[in-house]
Amino acid sequence: MTFRTTEPSRTLQLNELAKDMAAAGETVYRFGFGQSPFMPPRRVQDALHEATGRVDYAPVQGIRELREKIAQFHTATEGIDTSPEQIIVGSGSKILLLNTLMAFEPAHVVLPAPSWVSYKPQAQMAGHELHWIPTTFEQRWRITPAQLDAHMATLDGRSKILVLNYPGNPDGLTYTAPELEALAPVLEKHGVWVLSDEIYGMVHHDGAHVSLRKYYPQRTLVTSGLSKWCAAGGWRMGVQLLPVDIPVAFRDALLAIASSSYSCAPTPVQVAAIPGYIWDEVSQTYIGRQQHILRVLGQQVYRILADGGVAVHPPQGGFYFLTDFSPLRESLAARGIFTDDVLCANLLAETGVILLPGAAFGMQPENLTARLSYVDFSGAQIMNAMADAGTPPGDEDVVALIDRYCAHMLEGLHKLVEWLQ
Repeated sequence: MTFRTTEPSRTLQLNELAKDMAAAGETVYRFGFGQSPFMPPRRVQDALHEATGRVDYAPVQGIRELREKIAQFHTATEGIDTSPEQIIVGSGSKILLLNTLMAFEPAHVVLPAPSWVSYKPQAQMAGHELHWIPTTFEQRWRITPAQLDAHMATLDGRSKILVLNYPGNPDGLTYTAPELEALAPVLEKHGVWVLSDEIYGMVHHDGAHVSLRKYYPQRTLVTSGLSKWCAAGGWRMGVQLLPVDIPVAFRDALLAIASSSYSCAPTPVQVAAIPGYIWDEVSQTYIGRQQHILRVLGQQVYRILADGGVAVHPPQGGFYFLTDFSPLRESLAARGIFTDDVLCANLLAETGVILLPGAAFGMQPENLTARLSYVDFSGAQIMNAMADAGTPPGDEDVVALIDRYCAHMLEGLHKLVEWLQ
């Protein structure tokens, strides 16, 4: 008897490990799991409470009123006209990505290295041939048009799918508008379908996210959802934005696969999301505060790591660093550390600091990279303190709040640096 084998989610495994260690009384510093530290807006929480009696199945594509609000939200925030017909609501963006891959006959799936941990197993589960395009610290972990063109030219006539994620998990960096514009003609030249995972778009630290569909609308399918900007990961509600002229057969396949897998996103959560997708002063203030906290905190974490000899770029969105320990290769080798998994294992055993090895994201183990997620704090406490202040805080005010409410996490960062030295 044989069974299909696939890799479990390393991020979810680490989250469970951290919980088990904490329950056993061990001191742990949870830099391994990327769950938003904030809480959903009060009006969204209240709406979920009121919707608990909604036990009916929703339409496979999503509740019409919600899709209308999502379309208006993305039109307002991205400046790209979006209609409810272009929206699919699913039980998390992860299943929407998998279902989209399932809609293709065996194809070429191209991933930049690094990429989020689930893209590789999803492509394999869908029966596709997987390809990696390596990137470097010097190129900010971004693929270039020349790299993309050269790689796509080597592939045969099957469908070509690029999975792009920005602001990025695991690197916290994004693509600029000129960079996206430069990729577009290469994508068009090779007829590439792009699954553009923009789940962190609304937590771009400067509120300046640009969607690839602005430059390559004909074959870009965008995924987003509630988990990051609305801090509702466990609610499992994702959103997919389809091209205006998507082939009817493709759209029908997406909905057919959805109907045969998750049926619909949870109805109470869809109802609760309706006020969340109203782009008004409440939403703008809520998201703006998150962006401000993550921007100031990200810069603070960057300085601690860089001063400790770790190669890192200042983050631009989300809440991640792809830490590059290769500048410390000689001193690590003297301690018997030659790969990222050994580095992370020793670090955990000796300090309680949890990082996720870069190999989980498609990096070579000997590159000595690891993902650090800086969300081991209560975002609700900081957000409440900002609201109580009554006036918009400056960066110095946010630093004071971070020192107060993120002390455990900052302690973990200093333990990491001390261990390295």
